Amino acid sequence: MGNLTRDPELRVTPKGNPICQFSLAINRQFKMESGESREEVIYVDVEAWGKQGETIAKFMTKGRPIYVEGRLRLDQWEDKSTKEKRSRMKVVLEQFQFLGDGRAPGSGGGASSSAEQGIDQTVSPDRHAPPARALSGAKPTPPENLEEDAPF
Repeated sequence: MGNLTRDPELRVTPKGNPICQFSLAINRQFKMESGESREEVIYVDVEAWGKQGETIAKFMTKGRPIYVEGRLRLDQWEDKSTKEKRSRMKVVLEQFQFLGDGRAPGSGGGASSSAEQGIDQTVSPDRHAPPARALSGAKPTPPENLEEDAPF
């Protein structure tokens, strides 16, 4: 979960597959042994393929928060000018969820949220995977005291 560091970049492969690349800034707060609070920022490159990539490119901009799940991939290459071996770890997106209220960062209002616009905020690319409960073999237990008028 993090904020986009730049607008997503959507490209299309020669075979016509859309690919969206973007980077997230992820903040982590922690306390040192001395009790001093510290914050660090980690930058993560993300790659989204197909319909997911198109959706992210269409609705996300720099600074917007997003939650992503995916698998890690290590890209390795040789730098053409220095002939040094280079590598970069990135996340290949499998699922994501838009976060926030659907307004652009710093906007005073007026924009409707993506939920109000009827946009599916959770997308799963793996149509061939069995449902999670099928993997565990256990049936989910219904939550207790579930109110019918829950706001979500």
